[in-house]
Amino acid sequence: MELLEQYICKNGAVKEGDVLKVDSFLNHQMDVGLFAEMGKEWKRLFADAPINKILTVEASGIGIACVAAQEFGVPVVFAKKAQSINIDGEVYASKVQSFTHRRVYDVIVSKRFLTPDDHILIIDDFLANGCAVNGLIDIIEESGATLEGVGIAIEKGFQEGGKLLRERGVRLESLAIVDAMDAATGGLTFRH
Repeated sequence: MELLEQYICKNGAVKEGDVLKVDSFLNHQMDVGLFAEMGKEWKRLFADAPINKILTVEASGIGIACVAAQEFGVPVVFAKKAQSINIDGEVYASKVQSFTHRRVYDVIVSKRFLTPDDHILIIDDFLANGCAVNGLIDIIEESGATLEGVGIAIEKGFQEGGKLLRERGVRLESLAIVDAMDAATGGLTFRH
């Protein structure tokens, strides 16, 4: 998606350790106009899929998932990173390692919100090693729901997550794929 690539080049910053900082428009301050265009693109890409729910993980995926859900006319369910007193009943759970935070989270979704009748689109902001997406796929499989696909804002194509998901047969639509980053120059190379 050319618009997203332009935002990344203009407002993003490459940091040491393969970190792409996009907090000015994607995952801290949110550019809702950009999110709307991203939602339209995912709707176009997944127009043939019978999606009735969008699933993401807190916190950075929630904003883009909500805007995308408006395009699909469906609710968003987000996996929480901690058990809380306001989640009653049984839950689906999976362990997810965060690339950014360098820690493992137990993510949970109430069994009330995922059923075997559901057709799920996963939406998230980044795909690096694929840990978050794989954790969500585990939850979908445990629930008996159907995974229709995965929509990612920015995929780090030089890391293994996207490759492994595609090899697994997952329908993956990333709006921008960064194939190389150079922290010294701030340079980025995109896959088209």
